[in-house]
Amino acid sequence: MTSSHEALFQPLSLRRGPAMKNRFMLAPLTNLQSHSDGRLSDDEFNWLTLRAKGGFGLTMTCAAHVQRQGQGFPGQLGVFGDEHLDGLTRLASAIKAAGSVAALQMHHAGNRSPEDLVGEPVCPSDDPETGARGLTTGEVEQLVEDFVAAAVRSEQAGFDGVEIHGAHGYILAQFLSPAINRREDRYGGSLENRSRILFEIIDGVRSRCGPDFQLGLRLSPERFGLKLSEIREVAGEVLRDGRIDYLDMSLWDVAKEPTEEEHKGRSLMSYFTDLDRGEVRLGVAGKVTTPKIAVQMLENGADYVLIGRAAILHHDFPERSRDPEFTPIPTPVTAEHLRKEGLGPAFVKYMGTWPGFVAAEEPQPAE
Repeated sequence: MTSSHEALFQPLSLRRGPAMKNRFMLAPLTNLQSHSDGRLSDDEFNWLTLRAKGGFGLTMTCAAHVQRQGQGFPGQLGVFGDEHLDGLTRLASAIKAAGSVAALQMHHAGNRSPEDLVGEPVCPSDDPETGARGLTTGEVEQLVEDFVAAAVRSEQAGFDGVEIHGAHGYILAQFLSPAINRREDRYGGSLENRSRILFEIIDGVRSRCGPDFQLGLRLSPERFGLKLSEIREVAGEVLRDGRIDYLDMSLWDVAKEPTEEEHKGRSLMSYFTDLDRGEVRLGVAGKVTTPKIAVQMLENGADYVLIGRAAILHHDFPERSRDPEFTPIPTPVTAEHLRKEGLGPAFVKYMGTWPGFVAAEEPQPAE
C-alpha cells in the first residue's frame, strides 16, 4: 500500500461518540425491503448487517421516515413510532457488534411522497405540480418535533447517531429551495428563514439527546431549485458552529463541475472542501467506485467517502479496497450475484429499474 492508500484505513475520530475505524461510510440507500408499516424486515436487517461485517467504518440505514405522511417509497424503514423500536434495536446492536458505527438517517419526502402511500402529500408551500399542500406554521413546528423525536427514538434503540436528510429534493431541501418555498412566515423568504427548520432540528437533537450522540447532515448543492451559493453558505454555518459531527455532501459525481455557469471552472466538491470545518468531518458521495477514487477524494480534502453503488455490488468493498487496484464487478450483473451480496427480492427488483445495472434473466426452457 502507498501512504495515500493507507489513509483510507486510518481511524477517523468524531467530535462525539465512537470513531470510525476507517474512512468508508455506507451511503444511505433506498432498498424497498421493510414492512408496509415501517417495521424492519429480515431482508433489510441482512442487507445492512452484511455491510457492517464487510468492513464499513460507519453503516447508515436507508432514509427512515419521521412521519407516516412523509413516506417516500414502498417498503421504507420507519422511525415515527415506538412500534419500530424492536427492529431498530436489533439492527443497531448487530451493526455495532460487527465493529461498525451505527447511524440512522432521518427523512421526510415532502412533495415527493406518492399519493397512493400517504394520501395528500405536504410541502413548504402549495405545489400544484405534485398536488402537495403547503404546511401551516404549526405543522412545520410539529415536523421539527417529529425529527427530534425520531432522533431520541434512535438513541433509545442504541444507534450511535443519526443523520438529517436535507438533500435530494426531499422536504428539508424543499424548504431550502427558493423555487419551492414561497412561505411568508418565519420559515420562508430569506435564506436564514428557509434554513431555520434545519437549525431548529439540529438544536432540538442536541438538547434532547445525550452528549455523545452523533449528529450528521446530508446536503446536495444542485437540482430541485437549490442554489450552490446558498447551500455553500448553509454548509459553512453548520461546519463552523460545531453542532453537527459530520457533513455528508451528496454531489451526484465527485469529479463534476457545478451546473451553474457562474461557478464553473473548478470542481463542485472544492466549494465545500475549502470551507473552515473546525472539528466537523466532511464526506463526499457520488460515483466513488474504486479505492483509487476514494484516495483521490481524501487527497482533495475530504475526511471520508460514502460508498453506494459499489457497496451494492460488494458487501465487503472496504476490505476489497485493501488492494489499491481493486475495481468492482462490471455491470450489468446477474440477479444471482446481487442475492449472494445480501439483497432481498424487493431490492433486486428495484435495482432492475436502474439502467444497465441488472442483466436480463435468461428464460428457462420449457419442461
